[in-house]
Amino acid sequence: MLPLPVLEKAAAEMTDANGSGQSVMEMSHRSADFMPIIEQAEALFRELMGIPGNYRVLFLQGGASLQFAMIPLNLASVETGNKAPVTLVDTGVWAKKAADEASKYAEVIIAASSKDKAYTYIPSAPPPASGSAYYHITWNNTIVGTRWPAIPDTGGVPLVADISSSILSEAIDVSRFGILYAGAQKNLGPAGTTVVIIREDLAGRAPSWVPAMLRYDIHCKEASLYNTPPCYGIYIIGLVLQWLKDSGGVDAIARVNRKKAALLYEYLDSSKSFFSPVEKQSRSLMNIPFIPRETDPAKKTAVEKRFVKEAAAAGLVNLAGHRLVGGMRASIYNAMPVEGVQALLRFMEAFEKSL
Repeated sequence: MLPLPVLEKAAAEMTDANGSGQSVMEMSHRSADFMPIIEQAEALFRELMGIPGNYRVLFLQGGASLQFAMIPLNLASVETGNKAPVTLVDTGVWAKKAADEASKYAEVIIAASSKDKAYTYIPSAPPPASGSAYYHITWNNTIVGTRWPAIPDTGGVPLVADISSSILSEAIDVSRFGILYAGAQKNLGPAGTTVVIIREDLAGRAPSWVPAMLRYDIHCKEASLYNTPPCYGIYIIGLVLQWLKDSGGVDAIARVNRKKAALLYEYLDSSKSFFSPVEKQSRSLMNIPFIPRETDPAKKTAVEKRFVKEAAAAGLVNLAGHRLVGGMRASIYNAMPVEGVQALLRFMEAFEKSL
């Protein structure tokens, strides 16, 4: 979901952005018309997230999936010889994808995993393995609905986090991380843009054989303009960031997010028909899966299908759980108002009565 004011402004400027007489989609990425757009987006990022001066903000492509390869290529690869180790905590599908990709370029050491309980909790984070190039976590796990309750202490090893589904949902101390990365399609804008926040000293570690498009140092040197960036996506991100600033900033949206999540979790914890499978201390603010209490598999599936169908008919869409886990899932990203959660709760109450 994108904020309505953002969509309305983008619509109004579709054929004439900032008085240029052009759509952003028609601009040269190196033109005097586009440069203020990307510069403003970066400035708003720095302001809203409190990004220190020794960090660079990059607007790239390829989603978090490409970062799964870029990070080990840049931080763990060497010119010749043995692969460097990296430490990773396995908290679900996206963490496993990051581990699988990193294993092509580094020795991956899984320090902890919550697979034993279907990823319904965040495990304690052991210290990094000796000699680790970095320590990787997935901050918010969209499919299973978990979130790290605190930033792990990794000593002098750079902490790297996938924050695709939680960026700007609450304050985070950027200085505790070496790299933060996020696909835009959750809290920032349309799919197609990836934001990377990288500490400057980590940007020049790639060996010479790493391709130019996969090197952080080149993208830093060229200020995200080494090749044509996703210009329209960056423009929308800038509008979203301005909306967030006008709405009171990260602390203000975090209060709204906590209220939304509390409403839904309180209902689930008292419901006779549905429950949250996630341990309370690990619950996400952004993604809330819920499952029927029905134990018969066939009846459970029937309830899920009926719920999703009737919810859609009531104007509540995208509530089907991920295909890997089933059930239902409410994704309540920044642009979702409290009223949206309240509407869902009214529907759930009526649905329960009909069972």
